[in-house]
Amino acid sequence: MKKAQYFFLLLLMGCSASKVITDYDAKTNFTQFKTYNFYEDVGAGLNELDVKRGVDALIAQMNQLGFKQEETPDFYINFKTKLSQPKVTNTIAIGLGSGGRNGGFGVSGGIPIGGKKIDEELTVEFVDAKTNELFWQAILKSTIKEKRTPEERTLYFNEVIRKILQSYPVKKKE
Repeated sequence: MKKAQYFFLLLLMGCSASKVITDYDAKTNFTQFKTYNFYEDVGAGLNELDVKRGVDALIAQMNQLGFKQEETPDFYINFKTKLSQPKVTNTIAIGLGSGGRNGGFGVSGGIPIGGKKIDEELTVEFVDAKTNELFWQAILKSTIKEKRTPEERTLYFNEVIRKILQSYPVKKKE
């Protein structure tokens, strides 16, 4: 069953090229951060259900990385999303035409392939609890289907959060 879910997720995300961009404060000692918590207003731009899915995915990934959630943490996590309509580039044109030597007419139109899609920019930020300064940020840009089932949304958040946190904690080159 689990293999079928991952296959479905790959199929779901296969048409969209997602890219993660990370940035961090080079002066930060990442080993000092062991505990985290979330801002109260986490999930700007998302509905309540998607905020819960995102928080659940972050908790699972942070646990795998060895971090603990506490009331008085070393750092806070925020995530937000920005949605926009992508350019429609994948259409099928349907045409009807007729013509002779002296005239003609034609009609054509485009039908989007694969349903309506949305560009999403998901940002995850880690902020030092003592200084209230941002020390790590990741942005994932992808194109997603507008209509998704709750199961598809959960799988999507689990996968994108896993992908985002692959580059955390930062391993500094010495």
